[in-house]
Amino acid sequence: MPTKPHFFASHHFERMAHRRDQEAWLERRRNSGKSWFLPVAASKNLVFEGPPPTAALLTMEQVEPLSYPHIYLGEYKERSCFALLTEPDHEAGWPGTAYQQVLRVATIIDTAEASLLAYARAMSIWQRNHRHCGRCGASTVSAEAGHVLVCSDPGCGWQQFPRVDPAVIVLVSDGQRCLLGRQASWDAGRYSTIAGFVEPGESLEDAVIREVAEESGIEVHSPVYHSSQPWPFPSSLMLGFQASAASSEIHLRDGELEHADWFTPDDLASGTRIRLAPSVSISRRLVDDWYYTQTGKKLETADWLNPKAQV
Repeated sequence: MPTKPHFFASHHFERMAHRRDQEAWLERRRNSGKSWFLPVAASKNLVFEGPPPTAALLTMEQVEPLSYPHIYLGEYKERSCFALLTEPDHEAGWPGTAYQQVLRVATIIDTAEASLLAYARAMSIWQRNHRHCGRCGASTVSAEAGHVLVCSDPGCGWQQFPRVDPAVIVLVSDGQRCLLGRQASWDAGRYSTIAGFVEPGESLEDAVIREVAEESGIEVHSPVYHSSQPWPFPSSLMLGFQASAASSEIHLRDGELEHADWFTPDDLASGTRIRLAPSVSISRRLVDDWYYTQTGKKLETADWLNPKAQV
């Protein structure tokens, strides 16, 4: 199948990283009247309720006085965009708006704006989780437009940067079936590809082999890189792979999965046994591409964000 950029990727806007230390330029952009502010409360983004819902891109006039911390995200549609870090218990003070989990509205709102919301959410969570220095415990202060947190103790000065957690996610196939699993906490019928975090001192290929073996007991060989997707929930970078199974008997070893099984293309298309990951995820892209390779057709079935199928 033809490749296309993954959902939540930042190809829709310019990050302008070289401007982050230019405070005078940032000040002009903030006060230009053409900037947009994206409020984030805890892990939720502000959206206009609609219908349909749309991202809340607020002007300086709407957010004045600018009393909350803010992070420069970049340029979108020739406007500077800033994440606005409101308090977790902050009520939506703008008519027709509400705080929502971005993943719940991602398939409805504009794709580029969904990427901005996810980016703002990830940066907000990172800042809230790093209010103190990991070395000495002193408070941190924001620098470089919110992309660096610096220890306030002059004797320490430790710098912290936005966290990104690499994780492998893999479509395992025995040539005719693909391997999918589910966690106990998931809704009934929800299945996904095998995934797990990369450990220190481990290559991506080693992580694929280890994770599949740990979670399912299946031995794999020849992992091949597919693509990557930012998954800021809160800070993962999903590194997609395809791998061939060298065994077929499933043994759940590490307690990560409640159940795992092999599924044929017909199983996937019928939608009667399982609900797959949503179309915005790399998990679904891996499954869709495998299905297309097997059948020459596009996979049309419900997912766990849109549970239309009976399971």
